[in-house]
Amino acid sequence: MDNKYLSLLIDFVLLAIVVVASLHPKFPFYKHWKKAGAGLLATVIFFILWVELFAHLGIWSFDERFTIGVHVGWIPLEEVLFLVIVIYTGMFVYFALNQISEKDRLFPHQEVISSVLIIVLLIAGLYYKEKVYTGAAFLLLAIFLTFQMLKLRPRYMGRFYSTFALLFIPLLIVDGFRTGAFVNGEIVHYNDEQNLNLRLGTIPLENICFVFLLMVMPVTIWEWLEDYFYYRSR
Repeated sequence: MDNKYLSLLIDFVLLAIVVVASLHPKFPFYKHWKKAGAGLLATVIFFILWVELFAHLGIWSFDERFTIGVHVGWIPLEEVLFLVIVIYTGMFVYFALNQISEKDRLFPHQEVISSVLIIVLLIAGLYYKEKVYTGAAFLLLAIFLTFQMLKLRPRYMGRFYSTFALLFIPLLIVDGFRTGAFVNGEIVHYNDEQNLNLRLGTIPLENICFVFLLMVMPVTIWEWLEDYFYYRSR
């Protein structure tokens, strides 16, 4: 198979799997597509703008050998699909965990976990702010979690942390493919002058924060909409 179709094929296969799974009667995520879709759309737009900016500044670049040449601005179609897949998968798994068990084992610890993350990310983000990707990934996630804790006071973050832990290894595999772990070349290239140049295999450390924010933002929007319309209807 021509390399330029490989990434697109994997995107479509992954998307098909998670969409079909979300139609299962035991996990009827499709019934929540309206509110969840609002969270997905808002998050996709935000991250497309982020990646557009980084691509324009030369912080990220894409190997055209692995793309079909269709772009959204500076971003290949394959990267946009990757964003959609990660968001949709995260939301579906989060929903499925809620369906499987009502007990949230991390609920008693969610504020401690979030507080530690905020402190560590703020310190590291400010210290390395001259590295654009590092500063942006660390500080944006820290700011988002701070807003969430102080303003929204979520009761679902324990469940989200469980979701992220469950998906961590699959996400590493998918991101490893994008960063050259399984193919001869990097589909996405990162300018190491703008990150810490610390990698999990081939994956920049900052990608963990990027994907975490990519997953937590739509869940937060979705849960806020659920609460808003619930209390509005009472």
